[in-house]
Amino acid sequence: MQNIAVVTGASSGIGAATARRLADEGYHVVVAARRADRLDALVKEIGPNATAVECDVTSDDAVAALAEAVAALGAPVTLLVNNAGGARGVDPVATGSVDDWQWMYDVNVLGTLRVTKALLPALEASGRGTIVTVGSTAAFTPYEGGGGYVAAKHAETALVGTLRLELCGKPVRVIEIDPGMVRTDEFALNRFGGDQDRADSVYAGVREPLVADDIADCVAWAATRPQHVNVDRLVVRPVAQAAQHKVHREP
Repeated sequence: MQNIAVVTGASSGIGAATARRLADEGYHVVVAARRADRLDALVKEIGPNATAVECDVTSDDAVAALAEAVAALGAPVTLLVNNAGGARGVDPVATGSVDDWQWMYDVNVLGTLRVTKALLPALEASGRGTIVTVGSTAAFTPYEGGGGYVAAKHAETALVGTLRLELCGKPVRVIEIDPGMVRTDEFALNRFGGDQDRADSVYAGVREPLVADDIADCVAWAATRPQHVNVDRLVVRPVAQAAQHKVHREP
């Protein structure tokens, strides 16, 4: 029987790229996200090694239904990729939108908590479970205008580190991958409320920012190491980005 990998936030960007890559690695991939039409298109692309489950990670009921759908497949669940997340706005703290901050916390932190709780029994029962959480370099480096996202990603990395301690001695690895600048179709666009020009300005002059496939490659590499090897944290940035605040831009 094929091992099952569950990928949240799989309707686009890093999630979709990761689903494709894990299917190539031999997993049966359960792709989970809110946009069912995009999931259906992804499953058609991947083929029989994928199953779509519509899921909003901010909903307890939806996450419970995801766990039920995964269990119904009747195969070992050995990998969970907590990828669902996102950023909204670039307001300073003094004028920060409570609604935006609450959404970022619910998706990035509580979404990771909900899905991890729901699937952890199956991952442990497999005897060779792995949890990969896609965080951000915002998890350890604050920057102006990023308060809400930074706070959420700091909380997410605290969750991951705590989980690793609590699972010590159990057959589940806990891995965190923290990307820097990754150019995808939607991340910056969503952050700027659909303003394409502002989204494009994030990457202006940056030679070869990372793309979704680069992060999918990191997820696959970490997940396919021998089971006794745990990659606690993998920080990955484009060469042009030396730090959160240090980016080389060409004219």
